[in-house]
Amino acid sequence: MFFIPNNSANMLTTGTFDAQNASRKAVRGLAVVLAVAGLVALAGCGALGSLNTAPLRPVLYDFGSPPGAAASIGVPGGSQRPVALADVDAPAALDTPAVLYRLAYADAQQPRPYAQARWSMAPAQLLRQRLREGLGQHRPVLQPGEGGRVRLMRVELEAFHQVFESPQRSAGLVRLRVTLTEPGAAGDDRVEQHSFAAQRPAPTPDAPGGVRALTAATDAVIADIDVWLAERR
Repeated sequence: MFFIPNNSANMLTTGTFDAQNASRKAVRGLAVVLAVAGLVALAGCGALGSLNTAPLRPVLYDFGSPPGAAASIGVPGGSQRPVALADVDAPAALDTPAVLYRLAYADAQQPRPYAQARWSMAPAQLLRQRLREGLGQHRPVLQPGEGGRVRLMRVELEAFHQVFESPQRSAGLVRLRVTLTEPGAAGDDRVEQHSFAAQRPAPTPDAPGGVRALTAATDAVIADIDVWLAERR
């Protein structure tokens, strides 16, 4: 039978405690390392995700097909007198592809752009294209200088906005001025001016609704110009 001295027993007990403490410290250290590594991995995934996420691009709009376009396919430009169409002029505030609106109930003097909506080109260019399509259904529409002494039409775009009367009610407003120069036989040209305006309700109080309303108002103005030209034979 063997006896272990008291001091030896104490040494064994102390050694066991030290080993256990060292083991616990090692486990805690490993846990900290794994936690830090996990955070770094998550941060890396977030950074990669933000790099892989493409920024939102504005939606592009135009007027679509003009009224009666399908019926006029393959049909010559009508029997009415030809007209030469100059480039449409517009003020600097409208020389932008932004879809603009005004809050008549808050600050009607401030045009505001939609952040995620754009016209495919400036409104003056869209209007000229629409004029050629609409007026061309009843008459030849020429470039200035084509066809000899042909009457010349100049257009100035004055307003092209979605106007909100309240947060839920709005309309598209188009206003322009037309100058028609009739060539005289002796060089004494005759000049006429007329203003046209149309307003159409927007089906929804947002950019798509404003685009539809402005398209309808544009077509209404062009229909009025078509009649006005037909009366000047």
